[in-house]
Parts: sequence; structure tokens; C-alpha cells
Amino acid sequence: MTGTAPYASVRYLVDDVQAAVDFYTTHLGFSLSTNAVPAFADVVRGPLRLLLSGPASSGARATPEDAATPGRNRIHLIVDDLNAEIDRHRAAGLSFRSDPISGPGGRQILLADPAGNLIELFQPARPGGTAKP
Repeated sequence: MTGTAPYASVRYLVDDVQAAVDFYTTHLGFSLSTNAVPAFADVVRGPLRLLLSGPASSGARATPEDAATPGRNRIHLIVDDLNAEIDRHRAAGLSFRSDPISGPGGRQILLADPAGNLIELFQPARPGGTAKP
């Protein structure tokens, strides 16, 4: 294995590549990198490259049928103000898959993309304290 790539890549299987591109670029601050719609596209945010593979992509075809549905895995995006992000996404008509929860490391909420893949929006706890309620 080599570690020279500038990004960590995660593949999400999606039903509609263009809908996924629109979701990630419009709502979560990703930039479009490669566009081979309808089979494939990839979007980038910081060091994360998200591979959006539609049904016609080689990545989706290589996946065993019993593993091709969205699971409990999720990408984790750090935000500065979780409450502001929740308000912004609700105003855009997006719905969440969980309520906000707090833990020792901060606060989080789960959002789903159009194919049901999960995104965790996470606000870290302040040093020596907790995340803003």
C-alpha cells in the first residue's frame, strides 16, 4: 500500500449520481472533482474524496448483492455550530435521521443523502468543557 494520495477516499453507493452530487455540493460544502454522470462522480471536501458510485459504475457492480445497501457506516464532518447547521439544513428542506445527542466528545446529529447513506455532523466539545447546547 502507498500513502501518497492527497485524499482519504470513501465510496458511497447511490441510486442517482446527479442527486448525490447536488446534495453534497449544495448542502455540505463539497466541490465536484470528476463528473461521469450517470455512472460515477467524486466530490471533495478538505482531505476527503467521496466516490459516488451509481448502479452502472464498476464499484457498484463489484459489490456483493447482500452488501449493496446503505449500512451503519457514515462519514464524519466537523462543524463549528451544530445548531446553526441544523437550522440551515431544515430550512433547505432536509430531514435528519436522529435527534442531536451529546457525549463527552461533543454533539452530533445524523443526516442522510438521497440514497440513505449517513453523514454525521459533529461539533467537538470546547477544550475543558462541552459543546455548545
